[in-house]
Amino acid sequence: MNVLAHIYLSGDSDKIIIGNYIGDYVKGRDYLNYPDMIRKGIILHRHIDGFTDRHPVVHRSKIFFSRKYHRYSGVVTDIIYDHFLTKEWNFFSRRPLESVTYNFYRALVNNYDILPENVREMMPFFIINNWIETYQTTSGIRHVLKTLSNHTTLPKETRFAIRALKKNYYSLQDDFMEFFPQLIDYVEKDFGIEISHRITIPF
Repeated sequence: MNVLAHIYLSGDSDKIIIGNYIGDYVKGRDYLNYPDMIRKGIILHRHIDGFTDRHPVVHRSKIFFSRKYHRYSGVVTDIIYDHFLTKEWNFFSRRPLESVTYNFYRALVNNYDILPENVREMMPFFIINNWIETYQTTSGIRHVLKTLSNHTTLPKETRFAIRALKKNYYSLQDDFMEFFPQLIDYVEKDFGIEISHRITIPF
């Protein structure tokens, strides 16, 4: 999953939120160097990613992007799923997206001293450009993918990704809505994290 999903799945603890956010930047046993709640967030991040990577619905979504992105199709799917989380936000949360986003940015600033160096370097850009809320629109997704492809090893196939998103929009949305409630239940049951702002979802 991508940034917004990790934040949402952290519950109300700023420390777990920060640990969950920096999970990709903390390798191996380095998580042991962090305080307990940050450590819990890092471990949570790894388990969320593992659950996501193994899930058949996510594999189904990745197929739409695999022709051009190959092993990076999961990265694109994660970003697309964050888009659908913003679109369906009122279904999953009673708290406004803007409030959750602001709380996250505040937590980053308040915990600046324990952030990995590469997270510190990107933090001003991330906050000033309100990166999370750009996921709400297709043009925002285009901007995110293009930025990542210019600064990481993500293939420069943004045009293909946006075409695939538009062509398969409702299939991808259905995949997300099938998968995400299962991920919420996994986090709540296996990690004891109460996602207190969630709406009860009937099955």
